[in-house]
Amino acid sequence: MDKLWELIVAFILGIVEGLTEFAPVSSTGHMILVDDLWLKSGELISPEVANTFKVVIQLGSILAVVIIFKDRFLNILGLKKTIDGEKVTGHKLSLVQVIIGLIPAGVLGLLFDDYIDEHLFNFETVVYALIVGAILMIIADYTQKKKKPTTTSLDQITNKQAFFIGLFQCIALWPGFSRSGSTISGGVLMGLSHRVAADFTFIMAVPIMAGASFISLLNNWEYITSASLPFFIVGFISAFIFALISIRFFLKLIDRIKLTPFAIYRIIIAIIIIVVFL
Repeated sequence: MDKLWELIVAFILGIVEGLTEFAPVSSTGHMILVDDLWLKSGELISPEVANTFKVVIQLGSILAVVIIFKDRFLNILGLKKTIDGEKVTGHKLSLVQVIIGLIPAGVLGLLFDDYIDEHLFNFETVVYALIVGAILMIIADYTQKKKKPTTTSLDQITNKQAFFIGLFQCIALWPGFSRSGSTISGGVLMGLSHRVAADFTFIMAVPIMAGASFISLLNNWEYITSASLPFFIVGFISAFIFALISIRFFLKLIDRIKLTPFAIYRIIIAIIIIVVFL
C-alpha cells in the first residue's frame, strides 16, 4: 500500500508541475501548497530524493515544450526551413535573440545562486513574489490597453527586445515570481503581443531550465536508485502529459484573456499561503 501511495504522490506532483511550470502562476507556490501542506514527499521518501524528483519532473515539462515548438527549434538551429509548413524568409527569430535573452538571468543566477538558496526560499518571500508578480502582470495588461502591440510575430523580435525580456527574466530568480509571468509581462511591456511573448518565453525556458536541471541532476544522481526509479518515472510521465495539455491550452487562451485573471489567481494563492502557513 505504501508503494502505491508513493506512485500516487509522484503522479499528483507531476500534474502540479505540468500544469503550473509554464503558466504565469508560480509552480513554486503550488508545490508549497500541494507538497508541503498535503503530500509531504520529503517525509515519504527522504528530503534528498524528493528534491531530486522535483528536478527530474521539470525535464518532463521541458520535453513537452520541445515537442510543441519542434519546428521552431529546428528552424533556429538551421535544420529546417519551414515552420508549420510555411517557409520563413527575411528576418527570423534566431539563436542570437535566444542567447541574448538568456544572458542576464544566466549571469545573475551564477553570481547569486547561493544567496537565493539561503535567503529567498521561504514562505514569506514566495508570498511577496506572488503578489509583486501579480502587480507586474496587471501593469503589463493595462499598458497594452493604452498602446497596441507592435510585434505580432516571433520573427519580428529584435535584439533589444530580447535583451530587455531577458532582464525581466532575472526577476524570476526570486522564487514564486514565475519565469513565464515575468518574461511575458516584460515582453508585453516591450511591445510584443501576449501570444508572441508567451512563445518566446517558452523557447527561452528550454535551454535555461534544461541546463539547470541537468546540473542539479548530476549533483544528485546518487539518489536515483532502482528502488526510487518507479517514483521518478511516474512523475516524469505525468509532468510531460499535463505540460503538453496545459501549454497548448494556455497558448490558445493567452491572447483572449491576457494576464490579469492569472494575476488575481496568484493573489488568491498568496492569501491561502498566508492563512495556512503564516
